[in-house]
Amino acid sequence: MTNMKNIAASLALACAAMGAQAADVSLPAGSVDIIDGAGAFSRLITGNHSGDTFTDTYAFDVAGLSSFTANLYSSAGNARVGLDITGFSLFANDGSLVRAGTQIETGKYDEWSLDLSNLGSGAGYYVAVTGSVVSQAAGAYSGLVSVSAVPEPATYGMLLGGMALLGVAARRRSLVK
Repeated sequence: MTNMKNIAASLALACAAMGAQAADVSLPAGSVDIIDGAGAFSRLITGNHSGDTFTDTYAFDVAGLSSFTANLYSSAGNARVGLDITGFSLFANDGSLVRAGTQIETGKYDEWSLDLSNLGSGAGYYVAVTGSVVSQAAGAYSGLVSVSAVPEPATYGMLLGGMALLGVAARRRSLVK
């Protein structure tokens, strides 16, 4: 009889330990529609997920050599509720890390930033948001992505050449008068 009680107690402890493990509440891969050089993404995690973790990814494409900026924000009533954002990174579609984000603030507010001056063209990219749910209360984050074209070196050369021609023309005009 005591063996049976010991086995039942062991099974109950094992089930409780398995139930106490954090669940992965990640979203399926999403995308960011870049319209006029900017796009946004966000997520709401409803209550009853305390201790659960997530890694959400948002894909986007770049047409040419670009300057890239992304910001991520999460806010809660205090540091003991909502979400704890633990990472914000930029990856190439092959899974290689391009740049890890910089955490600007943590606690009641989580803020992360990503900046890259020369993001290559011809490949897709994605940002990854990782974190955990701090309490049973709901939590949310939102992010902004900005992509702007970087002019080709030949464009700068043409600009300088044009300015030089304007300078020569102005000098000739002043000499003729």
